[in-house]
Amino acid sequence: MKCPNQHGFNLIEVMVVVAIMGLLASIAVPGYQDYIKSGNSIEAPSNLANCRVQAEQFFQDNFTYVGFACVPSDAKYFDYSVENQSATTYTLRAAGRAAQNMGNFDFTVNQDNAKSSTFDGTTGATCWLTSSSGTC
Repeated sequence: MKCPNQHGFNLIEVMVVVAIMGLLASIAVPGYQDYIKSGNSIEAPSNLANCRVQAEQFFQDNFTYVGFACVPSDAKYFDYSVENQSATTYTLRAAGRAAQNMGNFDFTVNQDNAKSSTFDGTTGATCWLTSSSGTC
């Protein structure tokens, strides 16, 4: 027997609310993850630009790039390396750390300021991408 003063939700109403919340979460979570990756990716171009200035200062002092190392103190999402290093050439690379969910990111710059990048799987041949849509 139902008491006239009882108020509440039945199971169907609760299940509809749960389904709507699940749908909203399935849309919001990937967008949020992309937003976080975009924010984390800012580290690489900033540090590579600083390393490039340091490389040129090293060259002015030593007349060679051999021996220069790119070691940013605030590296959290990327590993940095100097490749193709010779007396007159170098390529700086920032490779995303897979453990930080940045494994699909890669940024490079050389002594001529030629830039290339891979931003979450999207490749930019002549610039550092700032989004997965391919914009520089």
